[in-house]
Amino acid sequence: MILKHILCLTILWFHVSLLSQEKKEYNINTIAFYNLENLFDPADDPLTFDDDRTPNGKDRWTQEIYEKKLKNMARVISEIGFDLTKNAPAIIGVAEIENRKVLDDLVNDPLLLSKEYGVVHFDSPDRRGIDVALLYQKALFKPKNTKPYELVMYDNQTNKRVYTRDQLVVSGYLDGDLMHFIVNHWPSRRGGASRSSYKRKKAAQLNTKIIDSLFAMNPYAKIITMGDFNDDPNSPSVKKILDAKSSKKDVGLKGFYNPFAKLLKKGAGSLAWADSWNLFDQIIISQSWLKNEYTSYRFYKAGVCNKKYLTTSQGKYKGYPFRSFANGAYTEGYSDHYPVYMYIIKQKR
Repeated sequence: MILKHILCLTILWFHVSLLSQEKKEYNINTIAFYNLENLFDPADDPLTFDDDRTPNGKDRWTQEIYEKKLKNMARVISEIGFDLTKNAPAIIGVAEIENRKVLDDLVNDPLLLSKEYGVVHFDSPDRRGIDVALLYQKALFKPKNTKPYELVMYDNQTNKRVYTRDQLVVSGYLDGDLMHFIVNHWPSRRGGASRSSYKRKKAAQLNTKIIDSLFAMNPYAKIITMGDFNDDPNSPSVKKILDAKSSKKDVGLKGFYNPFAKLLKKGAGSLAWADSWNLFDQIIISQSWLKNEYTSYRFYKAGVCNKKYLTTSQGKYKGYPFRSFANGAYTEGYSDHYPVYMYIIKQKR
């Protein structure tokens, strides 16, 4: 009888204990990157090689086509991460944009207007006139410092200056958490992956220099370096020079974790060429994103946004990203790259 009484009391205590525990709730936001595949306006800029993307140029790039391209880009951005967050990305890095005007036109599209995106952009010395930029929801993120870092390098054979994209650094506060973003678009593989690899290694060295300067101020800094690296997670520029690990347990202080390394092993890709997939678009994060307590934002998971409508449905390039321009004509598609994203979470107070 006594044993039965003790058992009843124990069950009652356990029940009350469970009821007294607060259910944990989390804020969740999306960080994303998207190569917009030559988002140019139709105006002829005499200072850049944009002649093809004009009404009288090779691409017959008219105002009507430009507006369609903007709407397509806005649709994609509005849907990245929406399934989980019910919101567009809090932060999104973009590449292959011509100037500030196209960014202003993009964030003022009806699909994005209510998000009130701010824009961080600097003109880079790239010969084609394409830049990188960062878009952020003003209600969520407050920039503190912004700076472009010029990548100075020279051709191995001609010793002439190679003009390419800057690396953009934006530091600021998301819900009170200080974090640092580096937006990249490293030199292409034009001329062959091996022959051009020194350019991306130079880009990786600049990236490492920027990262070291951020860690010098705080070894526990929350850093995200993201972009179109024109190299895969297992390429020397990313794996060796950036030293981005594929396993969380291998990441030490001032180290970096690349969640896209595992995705590559599983066959994921963000672009395809000659029946081969690559995962050039990546989001790589510092150790402080990996802690198991959530009083501030931590990494949750990452992925490639390869929705069905972003994929070519027929023809020679069936299954590839549905690019906006192919075979000398506008296709009404989106981009030759899929966007990539990661979710970050923080326990509500």
